[in-house]
Amino acid sequence: MSVPIISDAEFIARKLRAAELTAEAGYDVLLVNSTEADYANVRYFCDYWSVFEIAGVAIAPSGEACTLIGLESENYAKDRSKISNIHMLVEYRESADPQYPDMEASTFKKAFESIGVTDPKRIGIGGYLVTTAPVLDSLRAEFPDAEIVRADDIMVTMRSIKSEAEVACQKKAFEISEQAVQAVLNQIKPGMTELQVCGIVQHAIYMNGAEYEGMPQYVLSGTNSRHAISRPTHRVIEKGDIVQLNLSALVSGYSSGVGVPICMGKMTDKMRDLVEFGLEVHNATIEKLKAGVIAGDIAKWHYEYFVKNGREENFLYGPCHGLGMIEVEPPWMETNSEYALEENMTFQVDSFFYCDEFGLRWENGGRVTADGFDLYSGAFRKIIELEG
Repeated sequence: MSVPIISDAEFIARKLRAAELTAEAGYDVLLVNSTEADYANVRYFCDYWSVFEIAGVAIAPSGEACTLIGLESENYAKDRSKISNIHMLVEYRESADPQYPDMEASTFKKAFESIGVTDPKRIGIGGYLVTTAPVLDSLRAEFPDAEIVRADDIMVTMRSIKSEAEVACQKKAFEISEQAVQAVLNQIKPGMTELQVCGIVQHAIYMNGAEYEGMPQYVLSGTNSRHAISRPTHRVIEKGDIVQLNLSALVSGYSSGVGVPICMGKMTDKMRDLVEFGLEVHNATIEKLKAGVIAGDIAKWHYEYFVKNGREENFLYGPCHGLGMIEVEPPWMETNSEYALEENMTFQVDSFFYCDEFGLRWENGGRVTADGFDLYSGAFRKIIELEG
């Protein structure tokens, strides 16, 4: 099955751009880290996605780079990583904390020396929030005179603007997610559990070319639909339930999320009122997005829309967050966001609403253009009531 990919040339270009930004920031080396769950920074540079372990990529201002892995993944990394200089470090071991008494490990000093960095005075850390204590402890022990600086801004700068290859991967991921939504609509029935419906989703995404889920599939019914962040359960879906779907696929490292509320039968007046208001806000938000608009202005407008309509109690957050390799990534659109939208920035328009009895989410992704927003999804922006 053919799916879009990121070319070797683009991986090389990313590494060289990161080297330029590392030099401009005055770092002697940039070290980006990822976990199995938040894999994006490392995969962005070398396509390596760790299993159990964490992983890293070190990049020198010269453009030389190495991949850092735990001690169990050498063959996997050799076959997968676009950066062939690979070092195994105990600091990147899995959380079960094996000691590996009979295995020889590398060190940060050896890894950095292999890319021409011998005595770093400033070490930039990308993926700071997922960088573990053992990694930081060893950096401080091996380079006691070095300043360790949070350098996530380099990654946000690089990952915010998408290339045409990245857009192609995203669009395919959204196409697959919409196929999964349709599969659910064709098969879901009262009496199924939320997790059984996830089985329908999993079958659809893998059969249509996904490599994995972009996030846990949201199939949240009844009072569970009030959860803004959640996981499906063995709860039995009943007639009359609102079911919050937010279905996701991953293609060549790029994630999607298509959110739509459905009702197992006719909506009550209260349900329809909030579902229709949610769709109204969702569509109005999409119309606001274009290059040059200040992100904070959109967020302020979004909240004021709730206030104007007396809906403050239904508000939790909004209106958009960044989209890319992770379904939720920077930059967010918040009332204190000062950046302007740029062409080929990609966002999820994430419209979540809730009350005491139920909640709902309308969510679609796309990219910013000079005069609007290029939606990757939108086929299910309509009221859906399922009979039977």
